[in-house]
Amino acid sequence: MSVMRYAIVIERAGDNLSAYVPDLPGCVTTGATVEEVERNIREAIALHVEGLLEDGETVPEPTTRCEYIDAEVA
Repeated sequence: MSVMRYAIVIERAGDNLSAYVPDLPGCVTTGATVEEVERNIREAIALHVEGLLEDGETVPEPTTRCEYIDAEVA
């Protein structure tokens, strides 16, 4: 078993938060708090990868890179 480090995106979704993994299309979850959504996305990634392997597909390598930049806003 190897460990892969996937970027996740957490967004506000009304009264909840949602998270998705850009490198694993369709791997999404929701949660009420950041802690909950992080816990849920870990489980979602594990289930997603398990499904890929069961279907004989390869697990995509993480390629997404996240950075923050400062931008002047008028």
